Amino acid sequence: MAKLTFKTDNCKGCGLCVEACPKNLLILAKDEINKKGHHPAVITDESACIGCAFCATMCPDCVIKVER
Repeated sequence: MAKLTFKTDNCKGCGLCVEACPKNLLILAKDEINKKGHHPAVITDESACIGCAFCATMCPDCVIKVER
């Protein structure tokens, strides 16, 4: 099981990580707004994450950290 950490205040809500996740575990939080005024990315089920780090690779702002 992998552990994902998000720097939510730096997320601009571009959605690239959401599209990159092969398990469709990431979403843009509709009920949360960060300091920049964007809906940040969050994981829906961390226990189902395979730790591929596609999300972290796609993130242009290095918001996501994946630990295996």
